[in-house]
Amino acid sequence: MKYAEPRPYADPEKAARRLLEHANAFEPIQDGRIYIEVINGKMLFGDKATAAEYWAGLQFAISHGWLEYHESGTFVKFTPAGADLFA
Repeated sequence: MKYAEPRPYADPEKAARRLLEHANAFEPIQDGRIYIEVINGKMLFGDKATAAEYWAGLQFAISHGWLEYHESGTFVKFTPAGADLFA
């Protein structure tokens, strides 16, 4: 019997930290905005995460106050707490 390998981003905290790494690598545009498609593209297609893993990671980062999610859904911003993770 074959067993499935554990998914690297099944833990929402690991997924959130990886999302933050992608967001930190991107040069923010006007007013510190980071386009959401930049980080979701790298996470979904580069890291091969599932949509559920990506969304759980994004929600984890928002709930822990690391990212602000704009109501339009087009961009996120680092909060001071999120920026301190890379200081």
